[in-house]
This record gives sequence, structure tokens and C-alpha cells, in this order.
Amino acid sequence: MSLSTLEAPELRDRGEERPPRRVAAGFFDPRQLVRSLPEALRKLDPRLMVRNPVMFVVEIGSVLTTVLAIRHPSLFAWLITAWLWLTVVFANLAEAVAEGRGKAQAATLRKTRQNTYARRITADGTEERIPASQLAVGDVVVCEAGDVIPGDGDVIEGVASVDESAITGESAPVIRESGGDRSAVTGGTKVLSDRIVVRITAKPGESFLDRMIALVEGADRQKTPNEIALNILLASLTIIFLLAVVTLQPLAVYSGSPQPVVVLVALLVCLIPTTIGALLSAIGIAGMDRLVQRNVLALSGRAVEAAGDVHTLLLDKTGTITLGDRHAVKFIPVDGVDERRLADAAQLSSLADETPEGRSVVVLAKREYGLRTREKGVVLGAHFVPFSAQTRMSGVDMHDGRRIRKGAAAAVMKWVRENGGHPSDAVGPLVDAISASGGTPLVVAEQVPGEPARALGVVHLKDVVKAGIRERFAELRRMGIKTVMITGDNPLTARAIAQEAGVDDFLAEATPEDKMALIKREQADGKLVAMTGDGTNDAPALAQADVGVAMNTGTSAAKEAGNMVDLDSNPTKLIEIVEIGKQLLITRGALTTFSIANDVAKYFAIIPAMFAGLYPGLDALNVMRLATPRSAILSAVIFNALIIVALIPLALRGVRYRPVSADALLRRNLLVYGLGGLVAPFVGIKLIDLFVSLIPGIG
Repeated sequence: MSLSTLEAPELRDRGEERPPRRVAAGFFDPRQLVRSLPEALRKLDPRLMVRNPVMFVVEIGSVLTTVLAIRHPSLFAWLITAWLWLTVVFANLAEAVAEGRGKAQAATLRKTRQNTYARRITADGTEERIPASQLAVGDVVVCEAGDVIPGDGDVIEGVASVDESAITGESAPVIRESGGDRSAVTGGTKVLSDRIVVRITAKPGESFLDRMIALVEGADRQKTPNEIALNILLASLTIIFLLAVVTLQPLAVYSGSPQPVVVLVALLVCLIPTTIGALLSAIGIAGMDRLVQRNVLALSGRAVEAAGDVHTLLLDKTGTITLGDRHAVKFIPVDGVDERRLADAAQLSSLADETPEGRSVVVLAKREYGLRTREKGVVLGAHFVPFSAQTRMSGVDMHDGRRIRKGAAAAVMKWVRENGGHPSDAVGPLVDAISASGGTPLVVAEQVPGEPARALGVVHLKDVVKAGIRERFAELRRMGIKTVMITGDNPLTARAIAQEAGVDDFLAEATPEDKMALIKREQADGKLVAMTGDGTNDAPALAQADVGVAMNTGTSAAKEAGNMVDLDSNPTKLIEIVEIGKQLLITRGALTTFSIANDVAKYFAIIPAMFAGLYPGLDALNVMRLATPRSAILSAVIFNALIIVALIPLALRGVRYRPVSADALLRRNLLVYGLGGLVAPFVGIKLIDLFVSLIPGIG
């Protein structure tokens, strides 16, 4: 055993993990505005604009003021017209920038696609070489070292190391093998070693890579229910303000102060919720983009939104809450044996144990007792007994006649009796206590020449809970999310791990039917449920869950059943997905609050400007003391356009999420974005008015 093989478990014992890859989520480059401008101009097509009712009304208003400015030209009319068109362009720019980031990722993915050939196995067992585009579902192909896998499929024979960096960005190869939950392979990845036989499961053009490209481009992005509902609300507000402005002109005529149509259009555009209407689509696209930045592919916007409203998280124990391997955490000697002597014997007997448990025993002895790492070849004249499932023991026979065994309590105590010894009365209670706590006991025994065998003590193995996971669950609890650990362990072990990890509940000895029943119970209470899975037996539950995150290393059935795929196959990422979903909803709510509060200040700018001459008392509402009616109206229109551009980075990055209660979140939202939406226009419009008032004919 080499030293390098000992370092990995040692790191895992400490709960340390590889640092995550740095991602560009939230990064905004101002040059993106320039690059996205042509696309923003193309989106001026009314057939595209009609999908956004608020901005469609602004575009119609821009056309109308353009016609009026041509028929009755004036500097004021042309400036209003120009800024109304800029308002529409800026709204399209927000969406184009968000889509542009996705298209850049899609272009990178396209480069990974190659015109590959497949070695298809025919009915008579021979091989034929055909283009990958001619493969059909059910075809069987052979892939060897150096071959690019021609299509999505499942390994039905063999095991191989596969480079998936083209898909996941992770340079470390992964193992794909038949007959397990790591049998799925993705077209475009490369076999690095050995030989596998793959059954194709996707049609050409419908592979996982093709779906990724379409999704990150945003071409197939459908509006979510929440987004549709908000669009309806914004359209309703637009209609209400449209009716109000239309009815305003007859009243103005009756009062003897008819208003120019250009001014009425400016009033309408400033009063309707243009800010959130312009940014709504960008917020949704950016939410999916943030997931892609973290190597999670959301197969629908609905899934991202649902993640933000999740009430219950179902988390697999192994690999999610715990490190996945049982590690040695303590040496417990018996009958006066020195603890260091027990550690030394346990380390020697574990040198031939290649299991993670055996390696962790070696590491614990080295770390806690300073025992140097000894490789099998260094222990001269020794005969090593490797661990096997049949004997359930490992050990070593030293050159001086000393014999050491380590393994399951029943197996080692039987070895003690066979070699003239008698089981110690102290071993049984220790074994029972460790088992009751959810751990695994390993007994270490020794036989010295001329003496009967005797037990030296017990090694406590424990399924180690990941560092920081308890704090993460506490955060989720503050968010009002219930965490449930799912495990195949017995209830005793499950309870011990659940208490240590800090989960709210657990499901022990779980079967696929048990998982489904739990999800349905939660949903029957009106709760949204999220879960992770990678096996075919997880597919029903993934399909039933509101947010089903399938591991990319899992089976095709699991990936088809889920509505998200984690390309890194890291089950703990479910917690991040929930946070990103909540961030999307919080961002949407914050900017909606800001947009509606924004409109209040515009009343104080435009209404006094329109009627203060007729009704001098309205001048009291001119709290900003704007220079002239024209400068007030133009300043409000300019601010209305510029605020969209100013908020694009926030829409793409998202409002920072903190795990607080709904009440605290609402208070913060109203304080920061409600109050900010009230104050910002007063300051912004006043500053703009100082410059606009200098324009001849306006000021």
C-alpha cells in the first residue's frame, strides 16, 4: 500500500473535500451590452414584443410619438420619442444579455460534438462501422480506449474509465460499468481505458448534449406558472393605467387644458410597471443560467421555480450527509492493554485490507499515535492475510511467530477460541455499545508464540457525517424547510446518524415504495418536495417529486425521471439548488417591489407638470422643484429608461439570498427595495432635470 493511497481517507476523515471549481455566476461584463445590442434590435419585431404586454404597449407608444413628431416636429417631441424607443431597446437588451450568456455556453458545448463513427454489433455478432447519426434506439455498439462514445446509452457489458470533461468540465475520469447505478454514458464523452458494450437509448439529435445545448440557449424555455401569473398582473396594471390615461384627456379638455398626445404617452409609459416588465424574462433566464454555472441542468424553468418553494428535502444518507465510507474513529483497548499497542496491532493487521475501512484504520493509527506508515513489503518475513467477505477478517503472521487478526466481532472471537483463547468479558459490552450508537465494531486479537490468542480491543468504525452539514441543515430549518434522511440502514443506525447530522426526520430501511409514499404524504399536505437519486429504483420517486435531481452518473431511467440533472453527481448540491431557486423568487419579488414603488415618484414629477398651470395648487406636489413642465416630463422618461439598464446586473446576478423567515424577508424587501424604489426616482429625476433644463426650448 502506497502513501498516496493513505492520504485520501485521511482527508476524508477530517471531512475535507476538494475545493469547488470557481464559477462565473453573477459576473457581469459591460461589454455584454454592446455584444447583445444587435439581438436587442432584432427583438423589436412586434411579433416578438407581443409576448411581453408591458413593453409591447411601450413600443406602440413609441410608434405613435414617432408619427406625431414627424407630423408636428419639435425638440421636445423628438427627445420623448428617442427615449421611449431606448426604453424598449433597453428592455430587449436585458433579455438579450441573459440569452447571450446561455448561447456562449451552448457554443462551447457544440465544439465538443464531433462527427463520430460507431462500431455497431449486427445481428450475427459481427461489427460494422457506421456514422453515429445513423444509430437508432436499441442499437448495441462497442467502445474501446480512445473511442468517442457515439450516443447516449447504458453499459451492458464491461467496465471502463471515461473522460466526461466535455460535459461536466471535471478533468478527473469516472468509472462506468454494467449492472449498477453508474451504467449511463453520454454521447461525446471519451473512453480512456478498457472496453465496454453500450446499448443506445437516445435518437440522433435528441441526445443529452443536444438537450443541453437547446436548454442553455434558452430557445425552448417556457414561462413558469409564477412568471405567467406575474405577467398577467403586469398586463392588468397596464390596462388600468391605459384606461386612466385615456379618460384623462376628456377631463383635461373639459377643464380647458387639453394635453399633447406625446405627453399622455410619456405619462402612460412612466406609470405602467416598465422596470419589472423589462427585466422579468432576464430574471428567469438568469436563474437557469446560475444553475448551469454550477453544472446543474434544469430541464424546465418550472423546476427552478419549484426549488425556491420547496418545503421538504429528501436526502440520501450515503455520500450526501455522510462521506459514504465507514472510518475508524477510536481504538478501545480491553483487559489493561496499552492503547498504543492496540493501535500498532490494528495498523499491522490492516495493511492487507484494501477496503476504505481498512485504510482508515492505518490512517488513524498514524495520525493519533504517530505510528509511521508501513507498507507490506517493509514488514520483512511477514505473511499477510487479505480481507475477504468469506472470512470477514484481515491480518498478518509476523516472522517472529506473532499472529494478529482484525475483523468482525464474531469472526475474530471464533479465531481466538480456535487458537486456545477465551473471549474477554469486556469485548461483548463494547461491541454492543458501538452497534447501538450506529457504529461498526471491529475486534483486534493477537496470538504470541507459546500463549493462547487474546483480544486486544475494539476499533470503532463510524459513517462520518460531512463537516458543516449540520450547519447547512440548521440554515434550511430557518428557511422553513424540513430535511428527511433516506437510508437503507436499520432504524437504530439511522437514528444515530440523523441526530448527529441534525436532520428533522429519517426514513430507515427505505424501499422505492416507501420513498413514493413519503413524497405523496408530504404533497397531500400541500408541500413541495425535492429529492436526489441516481438508480433505476429512484426513478419513480424522482418523477413524483416536484424537484427531482438525478445524478449524471446514474442510470438513464433516473435522468429521464428527474427534472434536473447534476453533471457533477454531487448529491449535496440539492441544497444549493434550493438556494438558487429561492434567490430567483426573491429577485423577482424585490424588483417587482422596486418597480411599483418607482412609479410613485413619477406622479410627483408628471402630474404637477401637466396641470399646475391650470390648478396652481398642484404645484405643492412638485416637491422636487423641477425646472419646467417639459423638463419634468422628459426627466421622468429618461430616468424610466436608464433605470432598466442600471438594474440589468442585479437581475442577472440575483438578489443576495439569506436564510431568514418569510416575515423577515418581507420586511427587508420593503425596506431595501420598497423604500429604495421610492427614493431613487426622486434623486435620479432631480439630477437629470438639472441637465435637461439646460437644453434650449426644454428648460
